[in-house]
Amino acid sequence: MNNIINAESYKNQKLCRVRAVTAFITLPKDSNLWYDILAEGKRQCDTLAIALQQAGYHVQSLRLVTNPFGEYLNTSDINTAKKSLAQITQHLDELNKNNELRIRFAIGEACTAHEIALLPELIKDYGDLCNACVNVPMNEHGFLQHELIEQSVQAIQQIADITPNGEGNFNFTVNFNCDSYIPYFPASYHRPKQANDKANVDKAVVVGLETPDLLVDVLQSVSPLTLPYQGEVCENQTSNNVDNCADNHAEFMQQAYTAMHTALQYHVDKVVGVIDNTSLEQGWQFIGMDTSAAPSKDCASMVEVYQLLGVPYFGASGTVEASALLTKVFKSVNNVQQVGFSGLMLAVTEDTGLAKATINQQFDIKDLLTYSSVCGIGLDTVPIEGDTPSEKICAIIRDTGTMAFRLNKPLTVRLFPVPKLTAGEMTSFDSDDLCNCAVLVVP
Repeated sequence: MNNIINAESYKNQKLCRVRAVTAFITLPKDSNLWYDILAEGKRQCDTLAIALQQAGYHVQSLRLVTNPFGEYLNTSDINTAKKSLAQITQHLDELNKNNELRIRFAIGEACTAHEIALLPELIKDYGDLCNACVNVPMNEHGFLQHELIEQSVQAIQQIADITPNGEGNFNFTVNFNCDSYIPYFPASYHRPKQANDKANVDKAVVVGLETPDLLVDVLQSVSPLTLPYQGEVCENQTSNNVDNCADNHAEFMQQAYTAMHTALQYHVDKVVGVIDNTSLEQGWQFIGMDTSAAPSKDCASMVEVYQLLGVPYFGASGTVEASALLTKVFKSVNNVQQVGFSGLMLAVTEDTGLAKATINQQFDIKDLLTYSSVCGIGLDTVPIEGDTPSEKICAIIRDTGTMAFRLNKPLTVRLFPVPKLTAGEMTSFDSDDLCNCAVLVVP
């Protein structure tokens, strides 16, 4: 087996992208103060992005996340809310002039039924500058707050009806057991001056990575040992070779883990080193990193990672084991405070391999929930039948939330009911962020 530590191709910065530099800000009711606060937050993102780019890292986007939008937007009705958000959009457009980096904006969480009901129209009009979430807690008896789930499902279905191909649900998610300071949208939110186990600051910056290319590179450098479904040694097992087969598999998994951890830790150290040597303005703190792989259309598919780990296809036997191994890798990073998910993300319509796997009918929604038991992120960007009854959507969301709290892990639900499509039919998304795939059925 090759020694991954000696094969230094993994040190190439092109293999590890900075998916997001995300600043968390607090907006007041006084709209006259918004521009300066937005500008201050963006300056911190710009400062870190420039430093990271100079160090050779590709930065994909700058992001601003606010306190709950009901605290600063005029939410008296949909027209006043739109007028307020239009003012913020104008400020962001002005701030991003002559900047090639994509800027995205999260309006924070919706906390009431009235605020949730405003989201469909706001998302329809403002899309990428109106990412939002709902955090569903447990009640005093240990059960999920079902009213919030029902209200969220109504929003999901309305967004599907009033945005092209239902794509607006890309900007809305239901969170369970998720802390503040997630750098990825739309699960990100900010509750200033409320203690949690990660940080307790008003002005914070977090970085999120995109590393599937890195994982593929290092796993290609690890010579796979003979696995039960890959080689001749184990095809016709005998009492003499079955133990060797098991030992080979365990050794291979350990080597794969070591290789991926070494590569990821190298880039985390480099990125953190750059940030530590970059001064932010007074009152601002870099509080951590989300070490998730965060796949996209523009990088290797996580399916390729699974195949390099010996799983014939995503959804085959061995998928749970490989998912657990990858989660272990992301959780193993040292020398930085881990925030957000810091785990395995399986975003169906953002990953070309997962999208293709839906066409080949290699997994279903129940499989995704099973994999979430050993990783994250839950049910993310999953296209479902457009006429799926709300009761079914509520039930699958409750299943996800129950798992999140029972296993004490952050999980989210981001479903795409696709109008007029049924299970197995192909989507026709227009967004550059989304892959077209086969619609899944909610069981």
